[in-house]
Amino acid sequence: MTKAILVIDMLRGFLEENHPLYCGPSARSIIPNVQKLLKRELGQGARVFYLCDSHAPDDPEFQIFPPHCIEGTPEAELISELREYPGEIIRKRHFSAFYNTSLEEKLKELNPATVVICGVCTDICVLHTVADTRNRGYQVEVPTDCVASFNNKAHAFALEHIEKVLGAKLVSPEISVPKPEIDIPDAWLRGETADIYFPRTVEILRKEGINPVATMEVFPRQNGLLCGVEEVKALLKKGLPGNDHEVWILPEGAPFTRKEVVLRIKAPYQSYGIYETSYLGILAHCSGWATAARECVDAARGIPIISFGARHIHPSVVGAMEYSAIVGGCTSCASTVGASLAGIKPTGTIPHALIIIMGSTVQATLAFDKHMPPDVPRLALVDTFEDEVRESINVAKAMKGRLQGIRLDTPSERGRVTADLVKEVRAWLDLEEFREVKIVVSGGLDPERIRYFISEGAPVDIFAVGSYISGASPINFTADLHEVDGKPVAKRGRTPGITPNPKLMRVL
Repeated sequence: MTKAILVIDMLRGFLEENHPLYCGPSARSIIPNVQKLLKRELGQGARVFYLCDSHAPDDPEFQIFPPHCIEGTPEAELISELREYPGEIIRKRHFSAFYNTSLEEKLKELNPATVVICGVCTDICVLHTVADTRNRGYQVEVPTDCVASFNNKAHAFALEHIEKVLGAKLVSPEISVPKPEIDIPDAWLRGETADIYFPRTVEILRKEGINPVATMEVFPRQNGLLCGVEEVKALLKKGLPGNDHEVWILPEGAPFTRKEVVLRIKAPYQSYGIYETSYLGILAHCSGWATAARECVDAARGIPIISFGARHIHPSVVGAMEYSAIVGGCTSCASTVGASLAGIKPTGTIPHALIIIMGSTVQATLAFDKHMPPDVPRLALVDTFEDEVRESINVAKAMKGRLQGIRLDTPSERGRVTADLVKEVRAWLDLEEFREVKIVVSGGLDPERIRYFISEGAPVDIFAVGSYISGASPINFTADLHEVDGKPVAKRGRTPGITPNPKLMRVL
């Protein structure tokens, strides 16, 4: 069975300016995500259905909403960005895509394993279509970065209702897992970072002439998201001699459950015994960071998250932490070393130091604009000297259309950033015709705080998360020998022999 993709109301009337029900920049921001979704799913044989408002001039709906998407007008046309993706257009005149349309018959004929629903508006036509799809017994997925509304609070309510009441699956943004170039320090290979009893064990076995082919399995003590795979592979690839070995591991970014085997090494024990501390430590810390990042990403419901935690950890591990945050779903990070590992560009705004030294947020932003390369985003910090609204407007006017975003980072001494503050700043930016200027929120963010902004309908475009990710506790991984020279073994409390896990992939 294939998938059915229902694209709801991705029409000019909702996604182009100067129409009565234009949903705004936040809705337009989902267009690239919908394009990516359609390209991927069409390549895998999915069927696409475009459900499109097509109202009569005297439609009763116009007693509630302004006249929009009237049949035969440009407003009722599919946006140009999606026209290259083949699909069947089904016209509708009601909130639900099933009401007085041919959709029900089309789905019965197709009998899809899953129905994926995306588009606008989350709290109106998307919500009603999800409800009717679930009522017909279909499994439904809603990609959170492929739905939007002009009402942020209603958007958040609809997503929660879709998941908690209707039982549809909310799908977080697809993560493109990077393939970093990793250099393993010689000190690791020499065992200088290992618990001392491992080098001593290998020395004893070497002097005794004992070197069995041993199978080691690694499992976690809690659920999480696996990270550090590429670094573990690089370590074992460099450390294991010859071809007398097998290494099996879950993919980078894969979810795991408590006590699931995530790594299996089969090789002469002397060849890898001193690396146990290193590969456990890599998986423990990287998976902890990645898991914390994913918690924030899930809480944000499709709003991008940036990792801003480099200042909270030792510089020697900044790259690993920020790379892990990217694996966890962050769209970018603040440090050059982390961005380099992830194959992206670092993201940042302007520090208070530059503003204080120059004596003005406007002057600091203009200097930043003057001296930074064109591909560096123009993002201004707006809480240093004056009211956030006033600084936002002053900077936007001074930049004359070049400002791409502002960051709110109000300190706790001034009450932190609140949902009402975000709404106020957004309202004034829109009033002054700076609708394209995005709002970045930072300052002590965690999943609970992110959910607060979402539930209050605050029009946040990006969240910047620091210590919740960088300060995440490592996930406890344990390594056990389960086979020696083909003989099943285990210490007390463990089951002897290989533990099956079909999800493991052989990498060496």
